[in-house]
Amino acid sequence: MAEDESSRAEQEEALVALIEHRTKEVQHLRQRICYYQSQLAEAEGRLQDSQSKLANLRGRRISFSSDDASLATKRAKLEQRVIGAEHIHGDSENQQSRTKLLIPSVSPAISQPMNSGGLVAKTNIPLEKTAASVKVKVEESNLSSMDIEVVEIKDRGTKRKSEQKELVTLVESRSSPTLIGPYSSNIIPSQHKRKLRGLSVCPVNDQLFVTSALDGLVNLWKIQGRGSSASLLSSTLCVSPGARRWPEDIAWHPHRNSLFSVYAVDAGDSQISVLNLNKKGRPHVTYLEEKPHVKGIINSIAFMPWEDTCFGTGGSDHAVVLWSERDENVWNPKTLHRNLHSSAVMGVAGLQQKKIVLSAGADKRIIGFDVNTGRADFKHQMESKCMSVLPNPCDYNLFMVQTGVHEKQIRLYDVRSMFTELHSFGWKQESSESHSALINQAWSPDGLYISSGSADPVIHIFDIRYNACTQSQSIRAHQKRVFKAVWHNSLPLLISISSDLQIGLHKE
Repeated sequence: MAEDESSRAEQEEALVALIEHRTKEVQHLRQRICYYQSQLAEAEGRLQDSQSKLANLRGRRISFSSDDASLATKRAKLEQRVIGAEHIHGDSENQQSRTKLLIPSVSPAISQPMNSGGLVAKTNIPLEKTAASVKVKVEESNLSSMDIEVVEIKDRGTKRKSEQKELVTLVESRSSPTLIGPYSSNIIPSQHKRKLRGLSVCPVNDQLFVTSALDGLVNLWKIQGRGSSASLLSSTLCVSPGARRWPEDIAWHPHRNSLFSVYAVDAGDSQISVLNLNKKGRPHVTYLEEKPHVKGIINSIAFMPWEDTCFGTGGSDHAVVLWSERDENVWNPKTLHRNLHSSAVMGVAGLQQKKIVLSAGADKRIIGFDVNTGRADFKHQMESKCMSVLPNPCDYNLFMVQTGVHEKQIRLYDVRSMFTELHSFGWKQESSESHSALINQAWSPDGLYISSGSADPVIHIFDIRYNACTQSQSIRAHQKRVFKAVWHNSLPLLISISSDLQIGLHKE
């Protein structure tokens, strides 16, 4: 009798879980239906508007003399341009097959035909004006005596806000990838003496990016010639004050020209440094007094995409900490959780539409922690260790997880149905070296592509619409393994760093 009751309870529990899963699935499908209904209504309105304009235009033309051959010719050409414009507009709205590197707020570019070499034909890409009005004035002198003055003119600058798009429905929707490029690569010396570790593009000034390395230096670069080259503006020693450790990870402040670095925290050393680039003279480094992490390495730092400025850190002590800004260089840390992960936290990120902090752990767990309720919103167990988590810049429900499985290093998930993997893809590693947590990925600004470094001297690019499990294309430009390749916000440019101590500028 007891066994029957136990069996009945297990069946009931399984059915409850199944109902919950299918309820979420139904809700997700309903959201898709609502989205496409609204898109259809807008498209029909635009079509009717274009048709009425064309009818009015034809009516006015008919009122003129019909035997005027030159006017008839002009009318035919005009009609062809109108119809062609409508066709192009429809393609860009409905197919969403953009292939160029544009800021999400810019209208999607038109799909380009494949040329004989299999690459996309070139088009001119508009450069969006930078969101922050900042200037970098550099004296013409040697680097050792160079003074940098960053002048803020308007409201400290603002981080770009991408337009929300429904990209989940496009995942794995095509049998062939849409290629981008071709790329021309320019390799320049990084000016670091040891292996590079970090790379980040400034969110408030498109001309600037930084690199960090095991030598403890943070180098500030200025992009030249629309991405054809870069010049070194400053080199600042940013080691921790006690153990003299290098930055493990770096992140720009979303509204200021300041860079945050995290370190190993053993022996009570400082955990966060702030490299301020707004001061007159050489860049100035300060260290935060708070020390919420208790041991090991802080593996990840990421600013949250919320109105109130804050950033999260994840460390080898299994902890996820949220740091809230009280004043400039005054931050209040709060430990969100220390026991939900049973191993090192390798990556942290924030969801745009809800105050949830995602964390990826070496314990094979993905956890979404709700800051408002103070508890985990969801937990997901993977089959291999997780080394990073990265939300899509355009579809706020879509995010990727980097895992340690060869040829399936990248996994895509919808936060609304966490237990269903949307797609997985990766690359076959040529070297015998094990997969490294130092290999990082980055989203393209339009949210359709992912770039990844590799243990080989190759940059891999993935089209999330491609239904295969392999990369859509690769770029060979370095001599040793590539740690990271990031997309520029407004230029058709990829920037990469490698253990060959070189920086790659890959321009379309």
